[in-house]
Amino acid sequence: MMPVLNDYLESVKDNLRLDPSEEREVIQELETHFEDSLQELKEAGLSEEEASRTCLRLLGSAKMIARQIYEVHSQGTWQQAALAAMPHLLYGLLFALNWWQYTAWQAVTLALVLTVAGYGLWQGKPTWIFPWLGYSLLPVVLVGLLLLYLPKGWSWVAIPLYILLTSWWLYHLLVQAIKRDWLLTSSMLLPIPIIAGWVLAVEPGFKFTEQSLERVYDFAPSIGSSFLALALTIVAFVRLRQRWLRTVTLSLSGLLAMVAYYADGRLSLSAFLILVLAMVGLFLVPALLERRIRNSGT
Repeated sequence: MMPVLNDYLESVKDNLRLDPSEEREVIQELETHFEDSLQELKEAGLSEEEASRTCLRLLGSAKMIARQIYEVHSQGTWQQAALAAMPHLLYGLLFALNWWQYTAWQAVTLALVLTVAGYGLWQGKPTWIFPWLGYSLLPVVLVGLLLLYLPKGWSWVAIPLYILLTSWWLYHLLVQAIKRDWLLTSSMLLPIPIIAGWVLAVEPGFKFTEQSLERVYDFAPSIGSSFLALALTIVAFVRLRQRWLRTVTLSLSGLLAMVAYYADGRLSLSAFLILVLAMVGLFLVPALLERRIRNSGT
């Protein structure tokens, strides 16, 4: 195959953002179509170079072809949508049934999340795995909260070290996820500001006491409902074809949750604004990182 056609296929591949197995199948079909068209044009009397240019002109830009293929193949099945929504449902049930009080149920849920997340990474990061990856970040968050209770001398050393190590680890995790699709990365991070909103509603000072646990018990049905809303959002996200609709679905889901927290009097104005900025960053940071990664060619 001519180098120019090979470059074209690589450009299409870079803009597809499909599951790895499906992406390979689509590229293979496109390559076969190229070869057949090239052979027909050469038999019609064109040189190989002229036939290559004609193929490219008839097909159009690589980005346009990638967008059209994406809209045809990106819609997930109902099974994939259910798998993607499952971690949200698990944590929703944990609070709706008040099982969050029991360490055993928390451990079982977290172990299941980490196991499925590891399996998804091994399988090449299919679309449904990203919500599971988001919840696999919970142990990192919990460690950070526990560091707040260290004696002051130790905290001055442990907290900066924790921030340094987690920032490095999170950056590399984000880079790997963004190489798959920055929008899927946003869906992975979506629960973080939602959970942060509930933490701030329960205990703004992050000093958890027995009274904080009583407030969690009071808020548990609402917390469970918020996870259910996330599950429905992810189902819609997986089933939609157009990227702009997927983006709108995720962003509206997060922003409406923040507005609901604030309107119900559970968040101060400053906390509300911080969480809204975090929600905006949820989309801007992955998108900007993807552009940087593509420009650097890594």
